[in-house]
Amino acid sequence: MATASTLTLQPGLTPDPSAAVIAEEPWRENLNMQMICRDCKEFPPNLIEEFSSGDMVCGSCGLVLGDRIVDTRSEWRTFSNDDQGNDDPSRVGDGENELLNGSQLQTMISNDRGSTRSRDLFRTQNKSTHDKTTKTLLAAYKEIGAYCDAINIPKVVSDVAKGLFKMVNDAGAFKGKPTEAVIAGCIFIACRQGKVPRTFREVYELTKVTKKEIGRTFKSLEKFFTTHNLDVQTKLAQAGGVVNPNDAYNTTTSTKAGELCIRYCSQIGLGPQIIKVSQELADQLSSTGVLAGRSPLSAAAACIFFASHLMRQPKTAKDISIVAGVSDGTIRTSYRLLEAQKEKLINPDWVKDGKGDIKLLPKP
Repeated sequence: MATASTLTLQPGLTPDPSAAVIAEEPWRENLNMQMICRDCKEFPPNLIEEFSSGDMVCGSCGLVLGDRIVDTRSEWRTFSNDDQGNDDPSRVGDGENELLNGSQLQTMISNDRGSTRSRDLFRTQNKSTHDKTTKTLLAAYKEIGAYCDAINIPKVVSDVAKGLFKMVNDAGAFKGKPTEAVIAGCIFIACRQGKVPRTFREVYELTKVTKKEIGRTFKSLEKFFTTHNLDVQTKLAQAGGVVNPNDAYNTTTSTKAGELCIRYCSQIGLGPQIIKVSQELADQLSSTGVLAGRSPLSAAAACIFFASHLMRQPKTAKDISIVAGVSDGTIRTSYRLLEAQKEKLINPDWVKDGKGDIKLLPKP
């Protein structure tokens, strides 16, 4: 294909046709080729890939246009989760699970009920590959997953709890402690690290481990994780490795009232505006000293009670007490302290443009 080159003209000059130089474009393959049936010549072509025979066939006249077509689809569909006969046709195993020990690369012998030889081999393999540590981890992971699902804890937090339990199990620590107590402590720490804290009472109601035992286990686990992480980083530095500061274990802090307001407000059906007001009010408590010495649960409940009445969506102390797990008398007592300092605590932006009204706050 030939194209004319571009001419550059000076002002006042006219183009000379003889000066145009025809330059031929180098040859290149045309990739816009499309297969059509040479008999039907239909466009767009009606082509069918018959993967069973490996042929490309015209759907209108049946002419075979190509053979030995490569099947690019998956080899088969797998329904192993629904299969009750343990007949999984997949030739590969699951991806490596970092929460389990070992390479996890092993051959499984199927238990063929019709063959005595196969059944004997299956039993022999189970005995030879029996790993008590892996069995303990799997049982603990199943229990942690069930607990986290019961109270709608995100999967990320559940995986963190499993990782913490694996760290304890690999180190052989807390052998005298009940497994349920260690699991409860790992869930409690993981929730704090994931910014979705749960109280000792909530973990107790979930795991049936006493609050006193959870508190003891929690303190021991915090100390163990800090020491274990420091030892790992020290060995890595001595071996010439680079220590990543992001891998350091951060000791969790106590739960704040503002972190509980989001969950409590959502459970009783309050909107984002009241969530924001209650959180900001809870954050002011530490600086003003109001409700000093009160538990985060009662402080959060009192802030929600205060904000709901202020923002024209009142909730009773009894409704909030059911969610927060504190008595309505405790909420009223904490609210009385907030109401006494309402002029200092209320932000003018909260009630601007009639969004809220300070006169709506009930008298204690």
